[in-house]
Amino acid sequence: MSESRDAARTPVSEAEPPEVSETQNREASRAEEASAERSSEASGAGGAEAAAGVPAGEGPIVVSPSVYRRLTSGVPGFAMAMLSCLVVVGFVLLVTPRRNPNAIPQADYHGDLNGLVAIAPFTVQAPQGLDPKWYPTSSRLSGRANGPIGWHLGYYTPGKQYAALEESNERPDGSDGFVARMTSQGKPDGSLQVAGAAWDKTLRKDKNQRSLVRRLPGVTLVVTGTASYEELAALAGSLRPQPKASPGKSETPR
Repeated sequence: MSESRDAARTPVSEAEPPEVSETQNREASRAEEASAERSSEASGAGGAEAAAGVPAGEGPIVVSPSVYRRLTSGVPGFAMAMLSCLVVVGFVLLVTPRRNPNAIPQADYHGDLNGLVAIAPFTVQAPQGLDPKWYPTSSRLSGRANGPIGWHLGYYTPGKQYAALEESNERPDGSDGFVARMTSQGKPDGSLQVAGAAWDKTLRKDKNQRSLVRRLPGVTLVVTGTASYEELAALAGSLRPQPKASPGKSETPR
């Protein structure tokens, strides 16, 4: 009984690990070397992919043939579309009429003339029979009710100069009168016979402005501009009195 109790009190020693054979050691060593090689290869591949800008662990992206065709045909298709647009734009520019920078804008003055004939308290004078090379470029009525009224008619002359007819029943004389304003305070420069009528000549040298002036009962005519006296005389000689239009009938010079 005492022996059995002594045996029970005796501590049990820890079990010793079983002995490992030499063959097992060699196999474990080979496994560690293989694992190290795989780690090294993975590290090298990851570095190459990072250097190439490809995330590590990702391979090439595989797409379907239809997607590949769309991706590879995008640039040529875009280029063809741009070329088509350029061809269309070029055709439009080719067929669009261009404005002639030397073209002279022409004004239709007949509406102003008809209005002046209808309301003027004097016999209106208007050009008739001028050469077609005289281009009317401006027309303007001025004045107020129960007061003086006037008409301006501008021309581009055959000599490539400017000439205008200024016609009004405004007070003609005085420093601020109609004649002084229309001639730019021109100085007397003699007289000129035009179609049997006497016209006074004035000249403003610094503005290269010449004028012909004729005073009629109730109206004053001034033909002025940079044109020569000869061209001014042609315009003055074309003036004809315009009769009042009958009710329902309109007459305009040709």
